[in-house]
Amino acid sequence: MFQLKGRVAVITGASSGLGKQMAKGFASQGADLVIMARRLERLEELKSELEQLGVRCLPVKCDVTNPSDIKNAALEAERVFGKVDILVNCAGSAKNNGVLNMTDEEWKFTIDTDLNSVFYVTREFANIMKKNNYGRIINIASMYGMVGNMAMDTVAYHSSKGGVINFTRAVAAELAKYNITCNAICPGYFDTELTHETLITESFTNYMKATVPVGRYGHEGELNAGAIFLASDEASYVTGVILPIDGGYTAV
Repeated sequence: MFQLKGRVAVITGASSGLGKQMAKGFASQGADLVIMARRLERLEELKSELEQLGVRCLPVKCDVTNPSDIKNAALEAERVFGKVDILVNCAGSAKNNGVLNMTDEEWKFTIDTDLNSVFYVTREFANIMKKNNYGRIINIASMYGMVGNMAMDTVAYHSSKGGVINFTRAVAAELAKYNITCNAICPGYFDTELTHETLITESFTNYMKATVPVGRYGHEGELNAGAIFLASDEASYVTGVILPIDGGYTAV
């Protein structure tokens, strides 16, 4: 089960963090890859790693907040591979602040990067999937899209990820007639380039230990099983699902 050989997977935000981890996970299952990010030199390094696993890999420089960049990336992916089977919307970033002090720029940056980009990318690549009457869309949201938090003020991030969750449900309902599923994964606390400086602090580590039943941060690769399941042929009856992978944070 869950073999992806012959499938083409597009992963945004693949130059680091969770996107890079998932690219390796999909390659290990045999999927050919289109890896997208702004830092092309990092994508080229990752391409070399992935090709050692016996898959084809196309690195594409792309700013996911720029619709014309995304359109060009979709055209290139279709030109090289002829199809797209799987899309993982993983690119993201955030400006952290609370509702009383957040600036317009901080709000716009976060919404553009974490919500608008998911719409832009999904629109382009779902139109390729529609041609083949097959697709698996996986949006990387966050447990913070499901709940608030008392550890740090990050109102735009909560808002954007909450938007991704209901965007996922809407797309699942809309595209089911084209044999395209759409699901979301909601990671908990994972140590990545984006989160490292926050997570290593003593205060946040203590907060994590008090609120995460498993009692630790997520390890590298622990999102892969969920993503591979949702991307598989076997998950054809799974759509509109919001899957927390958070060590139990949202269970209590």
